[in-house]
Amino acid sequence: MALAALLLLVLAGLYGAILFYVYARQARLLYQPQASHRTLSATPGAIGLGYEDLRIRAPDGVTLHAWLVPAGPGRPVVLFCHGNAGNIADRLDTVRLLHGLNVNVLIFDYRGYGQSTGRPSEDGTYRDAEAVWRYLVEERGYARHEIILFGRSLGGAIAAHLAQDVQPAALILEAAFSSLPDIAAHHFWYLPVRYLARFRYSTLDYIRSVDAPTLVIHSSEDDVVPIEQGRKIYDQAKGPKRFLLILGPHTEGIQASGTRYTEGLRRFLSWALEEVPAGGRTGAAPARADARLRARIIGESE
Repeated sequence: MALAALLLLVLAGLYGAILFYVYARQARLLYQPQASHRTLSATPGAIGLGYEDLRIRAPDGVTLHAWLVPAGPGRPVVLFCHGNAGNIADRLDTVRLLHGLNVNVLIFDYRGYGQSTGRPSEDGTYRDAEAVWRYLVEERGYARHEIILFGRSLGGAIAAHLAQDVQPAALILEAAFSSLPDIAAHHFWYLPVRYLARFRYSTLDYIRSVDAPTLVIHSSEDDVVPIEQGRKIYDQAKGPKRFLLILGPHTEGIQASGTRYTEGLRRFLSWALEEVPAGGRTGAAPARADARLRARIIGESE
């Protein structure tokens, strides 16, 4: 009896230690820039693409590193928000694909990733995306209806968060989770992670406030984010929407899906930018979207 009680006590202690570790180390578990993250392994030049190397300042003084890969004047621009691991040098296949669709591409690293300064946080990643959006509008002269937001995995939540304030030309969400507590509960079902979660990244909440044409891309073979979460996001999307079913594990859709991925993206861009009626496009979105963003940035930077 005493031995059984001792064993239960030890197990309870181990379980408690696991809970403490998960709670205390959430940021390190979530944000995973590669170990030698200040040195980028390649640039768009390595795949034959011209690019501008940019440094963009966020409202709180953080400097963000970005690449702008031009497709030509008069073309829309895709603002790409990547996932939680690695940096922009790991997304050159995405840059090449998007450039091949004849759109300009701006890809950036969140604070603490790649050559961007600062340390990552949920609020910080939101500010970073907002800063890059404002750079495109205020420094490069893009109109709202010329900017497409594209978020993959964690970047899906960040892109959707920004989209609800700025109402872009279109929103693309690939392999996005409904919220961080949801995906944590899926993987760590044996822990009360919903009560431990210090990060939200609630894509499902944000998408309900987005009027822009939306494409949800997800694979039934996704081994990280179950397709059910992608379906939930699609169901809650408010604006004109489409769903692109792809193949392959998490974030490997380009390689696994081939032309299904490329042509699905091409058809969506053509539909969203040229065929969606004006009332369902963000060019007609009210100016209050920019006002909300400006007010929030000013408030956060004070």
